[in-house]
Amino acid sequence: MPSTPSALTLANLLLRPTLRSRRDPDRVFARILDGAGWPEGEEEFLDGFRSLLRDWAGDPGLSPVGWQSAQAHVRRHLTNRARVRRLIAENPAIEKEPVERPVFVVGLPRTSTTLAHGVLSLSDDHRSPRLWELLAPGLEPSPEQRRKAITSARRMLDGTHRLAPRFREIHPMTAEGPEEDTFLLPHALVPLSQAHLPRYHAWQFERDFVPDYRHLKQVFQVLQYGRPRRRWILKSPFHTGNLDALFAVFPDATLVWTHRDPVTAVASFCSLVEVGMALSRRTVDPHHLGATWLDLLSRSVRRGLDARAGIPREAVVDVPYAWLGSDPATGVPKLYDAVGARWTDADAARLPQVATGLKGSRPHRYDLARYGLTREDVEAEFTEYEALRAEVDRA
Repeated sequence: MPSTPSALTLANLLLRPTLRSRRDPDRVFARILDGAGWPEGEEEFLDGFRSLLRDWAGDPGLSPVGWQSAQAHVRRHLTNRARVRRLIAENPAIEKEPVERPVFVVGLPRTSTTLAHGVLSLSDDHRSPRLWELLAPGLEPSPEQRRKAITSARRMLDGTHRLAPRFREIHPMTAEGPEEDTFLLPHALVPLSQAHLPRYHAWQFERDFVPDYRHLKQVFQVLQYGRPRRRWILKSPFHTGNLDALFAVFPDATLVWTHRDPVTAVASFCSLVEVGMALSRRTVDPHHLGATWLDLLSRSVRRGLDARAGIPREAVVDVPYAWLGSDPATGVPKLYDAVGARWTDADAARLPQVATGLKGSRPHRYDLARYGLTREDVEAEFTEYEALRAEVDRA
């Protein structure tokens, strides 16, 4: 890793006094809850975030910036959930909004999920949530409210890029661009990219995710209410381990499952996670990071494969890496046809801009060995997946 950015060093120095509050995470949680304007009820939802904040506070390597990030994560989810509940209480018709035939882009991270999401979002017939909407979902805003929300999202990205400049190179984002609905999932794997959370890690493979996807649907209903209905195009690699819960809530969904050599995907993703860890922890152990994410990603894919066996074959579109990574001009029309969408000349004209905008300013370089892993380690964990990928490549 390069040396620590001076902005991050200064931020940790200025925030050092605030780190003491993690000695009493329940008190911090209560303060966040009061600020969110939380109504009575949904104790299970609250308990999940209370436990997460306790686990986060218990990471001995957490930096002051990392502790602020933990609180911001919990605050955003509690505030957004309270807002969604309030809007539905005020407008009961929101829950009658149909979310029909949504497309979910899934697969291992770093397998062109972002590009697949971006190109499917080109169509005027489709609707993808923008980053500024995901950070604070609500009803149709006024022009002034929209401007403020976009400005807030830009400031968040600017702050991230100042503290972790490499993030922009590896995973470019814009406030007004389509972004993954991981921002909405209450208990996705995201916190594990920022801290050592052993209890939260184990909990990911024990809990029922159906309530999370019910919440996800309610957010889409809020974002759709009073606006033209279009087909939702959604994306998160972290859906891959929760396909049973996803289809329980969205039974007419279509999956776009992107595929790539898992050795390359795991190495690339570990590099991205290292950037987040360096932002949130005083030190980063690459070997611990590699072992953690090899476990998380391989178990998620195995769960996805198990769930896939019960999903109608016509509901899954397999996308080999070559379709998008090598020749999008040829692959994207095939992808549109596979999901039952129209590919127009206007879409084709916008494709080069999307494909270029999703590339970082510099080539992303990474080395699996840095994370204490070998090709054999990864291949051993993805044996079943590799059999599927071989079928996809042959087809």
